[in-house]
Amino acid sequence: MDSISRLFLKSSLTEENPFISTAGILDWVQERRKSTTVRIEKTTFDKLDKWHFDDEAGTLRHETGRFFSIDGIRVRTNYGTVPEWTQPIINQPEVGYLGIITREVDGILYFLMQAKVEPGNIDRVQVSPTLQATKSNYTQVHKGKGQAFLKYFLDRNRNRVLFDQLQSEQGARFLKKRNRNIVILVDEDVPHDENYQWMTLRQIKLLLQHNNIVNMDTRTVISGIPYGETYGSIDDDLAEFSIGNSCSKSFGRQLLKSMIDPRVAVNSIDQLLAWFTDIKQQHELGVSKVPLRKLDSWNITQDGIVHAEGKYFRVIPVNISVEGREVESWCQPMVQPCDDGLIAFIVKPIRGVIHVLVQAKLECGNFDVMEFAPTVQCLTGRIQDASTVPYLQYVLDAPTSQIRYDQLLSEEGGRFYREQNRNIIVEAEESFPSEVPPAFRWLTLNQLATFLKFNNYLNIQTRSLISTLVFD
Repeated sequence: MDSISRLFLKSSLTEENPFISTAGILDWVQERRKSTTVRIEKTTFDKLDKWHFDDEAGTLRHETGRFFSIDGIRVRTNYGTVPEWTQPIINQPEVGYLGIITREVDGILYFLMQAKVEPGNIDRVQVSPTLQATKSNYTQVHKGKGQAFLKYFLDRNRNRVLFDQLQSEQGARFLKKRNRNIVILVDEDVPHDENYQWMTLRQIKLLLQHNNIVNMDTRTVISGIPYGETYGSIDDDLAEFSIGNSCSKSFGRQLLKSMIDPRVAVNSIDQLLAWFTDIKQQHELGVSKVPLRKLDSWNITQDGIVHAEGKYFRVIPVNISVEGREVESWCQPMVQPCDDGLIAFIVKPIRGVIHVLVQAKLECGNFDVMEFAPTVQCLTGRIQDASTVPYLQYVLDAPTSQIRYDQLLSEEGGRFYREQNRNIIVEAEESFPSEVPPAFRWLTLNQLATFLKFNNYLNIQTRSLISTLVFD
């Protein structure tokens, strides 16, 4: 286990914080929610300042041509039961920054987290990375204030990069969208105001035990944190953290063993790569542009772009005023879901180590056709037909004694209006079959962490669930 992994692991096991307690963080978030003025008003497209329907291009776009646009696409695939459909999609080709500054104090790694307002957030303010910015924002296309802390991520002479990855966003809503997930270590004082607090990684994970406190951008960044590997005695390796001889005594310790022990897995990395490559080769994904006004089963009114049957989501125009932002008032379209979603891991000890059941899932905006998705990923509006979604009924019927995690977590509030998913982890009973359908495979957490080192393997829903894991 290398020194950086040890720092991350120790922070993930340490709640004591001389800067602020976990209860203090919750109070701080509530105080920021009360003291921040936010006004979000639904409007009509003809009053959406600086945005217009470009009928020549067939899109809804900003007058600068920057930020993002709402495009129409036609999808053709041999995956699933619907071979062809059309839909609106967010086209934001820029790669943004999702960055966290860390600092080591007395052997503990602390993360500088922001209480950030996003217009679509449930409860307005959520715990966000130090820096959360699109390229249009940090290059100041909006002509507003500059991004705080950007210089730390641009000037590599003043920091050490702990990890740096490109990761995808929601493949059903974004067209090939990726962000740069990056964590840096500084050894200097970092000036900050009342919107920022230093937290341990364990504190962030404990905040995830509450509904809609930690935003999606924080979750994707911390999901990629490496905890290292051990090839000797796990108890010996953990003894320095005062948790030796306890690795098998709780669900959290079993998760930790699954995360750092690379030796036991029902499928090898080579077998998983061969399976995933084969699945991708079997399935086709064709995406072509279609003018918004020519989308099948979608209607454009002054109030929104809406599916004819009221399904899936709608694109709505909104006016926004947020105190303290780089620009304090603006207009934009947002995606509003018709239902909350449900994402779930089913986990099970196999050969004495926790394995996670994942699926290879195709979504129309994926950068490379397919990504690893949770065992279940669906809109709750489909629950009435649960038999069509593998393992959904099992998750819905799981008794409380098997549920290891169950919280509502928000999606990205800059583009999505009050969207949340129910995130669930269910520990299967011993009799749960180890044999699974062709599109599913069992992986240890260590194997998921291995794939997380590379781009476009784990989707945002999988990463969200990984971020919630607490190792106690």
